[in-house]
Amino acid sequence: MAIEQGPPTAEDPWPVALLGAKLRDWIDRLGVAWVEGEITQWNVAGGNVYGKLKDVDVDATVSFSIWSSVRSRVPADLKQGARVVAAVKPNYWVKGGSLTMQVVEMKHVGLGDLLERLERLRRALAEEGLFDPSRKKRLPFLPHRIGLVTGKDSDAEKDVKRNAQLRWPQVEFRTVHTAVQGDRAVAEVTAAIQELDADPEVDVIIVARGGGDFQNLLGFSDEGLVRAAAAATTPIVSAIGHEADRPILDEVADLRASTPTDAAKRVVPDVAEELANVRQARARLGLRLSHTLSVEADRIAALRSRPALASTAWLVDSRAEEVARDLSRARELLDRRIERSHSEVGHLTGRLRALSPRDTLRRGYAIVQTSSGSVVRGADDLDGATPVHVTLGTGTAVGTLEADGPGPDGSGPDGSGPRGAGTDGPGSDGSGADASGPTGSGSA
Repeated sequence: MAIEQGPPTAEDPWPVALLGAKLRDWIDRLGVAWVEGEITQWNVAGGNVYGKLKDVDVDATVSFSIWSSVRSRVPADLKQGARVVAAVKPNYWVKGGSLTMQVVEMKHVGLGDLLERLERLRRALAEEGLFDPSRKKRLPFLPHRIGLVTGKDSDAEKDVKRNAQLRWPQVEFRTVHTAVQGDRAVAEVTAAIQELDADPEVDVIIVARGGGDFQNLLGFSDEGLVRAAAAATTPIVSAIGHEADRPILDEVADLRASTPTDAAKRVVPDVAEELANVRQARARLGLRLSHTLSVEADRIAALRSRPALASTAWLVDSRAEEVARDLSRARELLDRRIERSHSEVGHLTGRLRALSPRDTLRRGYAIVQTSSGSVVRGADDLDGATPVHVTLGTGTAVGTLEADGPGPDGSGPDGSGPRGAGTDGPGSDGSGADASGPTGSGSA
């Protein structure tokens, strides 16, 4: 019965068998294709092999089958984890609706091809600067907690922990167990590095594996894993333990250890060795300090033996002499100043006496004042017989004066001054006699 192959529509859909046939015919036209990948599953049943092949770079997997007639033409040592190239013919089984790859030929990937690819990746990462020594982080001197990425119950785990705790018993570990080979290794190791890097209590991360053949170590050259290690902010130690073919992780890690035991020794300091170093440092410091103190003590002794410091009395004596000289000079200057001041006082006293009105009176002058206290300066200041008070050089006198007309020089008509009526104090000779005649009156 022929199957109608018109365009499918909602009103006129294709039968499932028609769609399956079209898929089978289209896939058959692909022919044989060579592919490369890693065997992640290898099961033998009835002489046939059923397995899975995974891409080496991305997460992509296809199933394959090797019929017993073909199995004799493939290497006998093929197993899970092997990296191969295979000639496969896609086959769509219409009845079961499944797609399988029938292997026509399969062989190991040539070592030269793998090395060439790794070398290209190595050059690309080096050009990006991921191998630059300047970007490598220094390991802490004494890590409080160490992150360990390794296989569960592996010898690498035991070696790292045993040697680390022998060197420093207080060291702590946070261990993440992962696959260290096979199809799960790359994803699990990458996730473990990122998990430990996010833990603020982890001071350093050790990725450890106990060696292995070249193909088993290919996961540690995976670009994604290597870039995750390069992006980590926590220092990473690579302890893969393979000297002949170093994986790329060794180049990106902040420190490469030849073995897990070497990693423990280089990450954790030896407590006995450090205590010995401390004792040596203290001994050297004590010797240096003793030498410095001895040198300084000798220097102080030399300074004290100098004449200037041998006796402190010279300081007082020299200052005492200076004080005595200054005191003598001060007294001399003070005496001169006092003498000069006495001279100035005498001079000023003479000038004052020369200008004093009392000295003028002693030379024969007198001051005549009316009873109101006003000074009589001329005859016209008198109003008839005017009582006056006369101040003399020595003592005073009282009396009355009458104006008799001024003389040519302002004196009386006989050229004499006023005559007093009497004295109320001693005369010019100190006798107190009447100075005006028998009546005690006079005329001007």
